[in-house]
Amino acid sequence: MSKIAFIFPGQGAQYCGMGQDFYEQTAIGKEIYDMASGLLGFSVPELCFEKNDRLDITEYTQAAMVTTGIAMMRVMEAEKGVRPDVAAGLSLGEYCALAAAGVMSDADAILTVRQRGILMQEAVPAGIGAMAAILALDASKIEEVLGGMEGVQIANYNCPGQIVISGKKEAVEEANEKLLAAGAKRALMLNVSGPFHSSMLAGAGEKLGEVLKGVEILTPRIPYVANVTAGYVTEGDMVRPLLEKQVSSSVRWQQSVETMLADGVDTFIEIGPGKTLAGFIKKITRDAKVFNIEKLEDMEAYFS
Repeated sequence: MSKIAFIFPGQGAQYCGMGQDFYEQTAIGKEIYDMASGLLGFSVPELCFEKNDRLDITEYTQAAMVTTGIAMMRVMEAEKGVRPDVAAGLSLGEYCALAAAGVMSDADAILTVRQRGILMQEAVPAGIGAMAAILALDASKIEEVLGGMEGVQIANYNCPGQIVISGKKEAVEEANEKLLAAGAKRALMLNVSGPFHSSMLAGAGEKLGEVLKGVEILTPRIPYVANVTAGYVTEGDMVRPLLEKQVSSSVRWQQSVETMLADGVDTFIEIGPGKTLAGFIKKITRDAKVFNIEKLEDMEAYFS
């Protein structure tokens, strides 16, 4: 039997104007954005729809992205009756998956990522850490090279031929040279504000763990896939420790997709700005249907 997965992109996919049509043209979309503004104490529509410097600052980006993903999802569920059998999200996107799975309320997901963003922003002074994308080199070879180094680790297993590394800036730069020598086609430094998904953010994860103690966690209504393990989460007591670890652990996105494929998922609906995850999935498998919902017209085209 076929299964549908809702999947949600992470930080870096944001752009000015994301979700604006959902806000302006649907009552549910407007309700979600306005709720977020009330919770956070600033205008989320202004943050998302008007040109500003804050949208690309981690402590604001995370709340903006999760609000947008949840708004799009709730509109699609209400207007088209499309509901997932499974949910997953890349890094920050995991919080939209938590909302989709009924693990957190929409309000708690938005409030939690606001705190997560602040903690991650403050964790490492600017310029100390870095991230880089390594292209066209097997993950096993990258693991072998990094295994002999300190201060750098794999941050994201995105898809075959694309791995992201993270850590101390000097260590990442040294790793880039070694990985190019080992056969990588390219090693690209990323324009990010910190060494996300590296051990340098372990302290931020511990502080997030304290925040999560005050968040109501419910038993998942549907399974969601955790970034840390690439396995299904079906019990509420599994959630907090995984989210705490997620901040400083590798995001196993390719493995997460493979978990869903093995479970019979044959349709992936990426909800949120951009088409990043759809691109990854097409490199992981040719056998699945992949849709993107980032505009109201996409929803109408696919599910009218």
